[in-house]
Amino acid sequence: MSLGTGIVLFVIGAILAFALQIQVTWIDLHLVGYILMAAGVVGIILGIVLITRRRQTTATSRTAVDPATGDRVSRSTVDRDDPLI
Repeated sequence: MSLGTGIVLFVIGAILAFALQIQVTWIDLHLVGYILMAAGVVGIILGIVLITRRRQTTATSRTAVDPATGDRVSRSTVDRDDPLI
């Protein structure tokens, strides 16, 4: 579930819970609206957690000695854990 899906669920739930004045005998639309709003909040929280997990970076630094010249060589890399790239 992405961040956008959570927002859509919350908006649809809010419309059902607060904006509609329709009475249906076989279902309580207000309760369905509250349930959708709760699912939307959970989806928004999960979306935020997944976005922050994707943007973690790992920096590594290595130092070695070049056998030919005897000079110290260092190398730094940054790895992103981003599946979208």
